[in-house]
Amino acid sequence: MAERDFIYEKLEHMAAAAGFSHYGPLKKEALVVRKEVRDMCAVNRCGKYGTSWVCPPGCGELSELAEKLSKVSGGIILQSTGEMEDDFDFESIAETSELQKERFATFMKKLAAEDGQFLPLSSGGCGICEKCTYPDAPCRFPDRAFPSMEACGLVVNDVCKASGIPYNYGPRTMTFTGCVLYI
Repeated sequence: MAERDFIYEKLEHMAAAAGFSHYGPLKKEALVVRKEVRDMCAVNRCGKYGTSWVCPPGCGELSELAEKLSKVSGGIILQSTGEMEDDFDFESIAETSELQKERFATFMKKLAAEDGQFLPLSSGGCGICEKCTYPDAPCRFPDRAFPSMEACGLVVNDVCKASGIPYNYGPRTMTFTGCVLYI
C-alpha cells in the first residue's frame, strides 16, 4: 500500500470515529484557487472580513495560500449534513454548523497525535474567541483556529464535484464542508 493511501485510510477511520455524515478523498487537482472567491469575502456579508486570523486578509495572501496548496498530495473532505423542516429553518442550519465544528475539533485533536504535515481547512469562520486578537496580537488558539476553504479561494462545490463527493444531499438538507490536506 502506498504511503498516500495509508495516510488517507487513517484519516478515513478518524472521520468515521468523529461522526461526520459524509467523507471521502479529496483530489489534489480539485484545489483551484480563485481570486473571485476572495473578492466575495471582501464584500463582507458575514461581517468577518478583516476581523479574524482565519478570515481574509488575516489568513494570508492568496498567492501564499496557493503556494501551500500546490504542495498538497491529497486530502479528505469532511461533511456534516442536517435535515431542515423548511427552507428557512435557521435553527437546524445553526445546529448543523455547530455539529460540523465539534466534529472537526474532535478530528483535529486525534490528528495532532499523528506524524505528518497537515493543512486543515474548516467550514465558516472561527468562533472560538468572543473577540479575535487580529491584527494586534497573535491568535490565542492557532492549533484550533483554521481558515475555511473559501478563505483560501476555493469554491467548495467545485472541490467536491472534482473529487467525486456530493455537495448537496437533497431538498431540505444543509451540508457544511471542510477538509484536511496532507503534504
